[in-house]
Amino acid sequence: MMGFAISDEFLGTFVPILVYWVYSGMYICLGSLDKYRLHSKIDEDEKNLVTKSAVVKGVLLQQTLQAIISVILFKITGSDADAVTTQQFSILLLARQFIIAMLVIDTWQYFIHRYMHLNKFLYKHIHSQHHRLVVPYSYGALYNHPLEGLLLDTIGGALSFLFSGMSPRTAIFFFSFATIKTVDDHCGLWLPGNPFHIFFSNNSAYHDVHHQLYGTKYNFSQPFFVMWDRILGTYLPYSLEKRANGGFETRPIKVSKDE
Repeated sequence: MMGFAISDEFLGTFVPILVYWVYSGMYICLGSLDKYRLHSKIDEDEKNLVTKSAVVKGVLLQQTLQAIISVILFKITGSDADAVTTQQFSILLLARQFIIAMLVIDTWQYFIHRYMHLNKFLYKHIHSQHHRLVVPYSYGALYNHPLEGLLLDTIGGALSFLFSGMSPRTAIFFFSFATIKTVDDHCGLWLPGNPFHIFFSNNSAYHDVHHQLYGTKYNFSQPFFVMWDRILGTYLPYSLEKRANGGFETRPIKVSKDE
């Protein structure tokens, strides 16, 4: 009897999608813990300009398009068998590929993301869809216009894959990690001991600033580092304050021009 083998290309395409919904589901369960929320549940229901059912449909559409393009990309760049025979496993190699991929996708997304804010036409007709979520939540992380999803996530992911030289097998882990990080940045929670808050300055509070009216011209960096915001003057410092009725609130810190 012939066995059915699942290819690394298949896993690299669909595992991150599964991770997205599983990890988002975890945060949905934690969202009832008001003492960790960056916005109240009332604000989430009243301030957002799109229904949750529309968000789910939008995310599923984007993931479908990404899956199709990912399959095509893997076919063009070669099979997992080819990659396994040419790459020997090494922690140093894996770390190097991860770092290169993180830097590539951060650089790509910063400049495309910032330009979508600067160009009024692109913002009005494309990027504003994502900002309908004034109060971000986990499964809205990939709620974008399909064209934005193609430019930011799909092409950005393809470039990070190609420039890093990672195999489809390594891509399973990298894009699952990137997916978890993106969901975490939009979760709307500030959880004690969250490793993403400990090791990354770019986290749920940092990105929450960008989703507020006062922060739409700042904190464009995503999903890993804040270097481009700091280098190009779009970094907006903030404080995390406790709300009287529970939870936290991000507040911008004014910095004088002399500093």
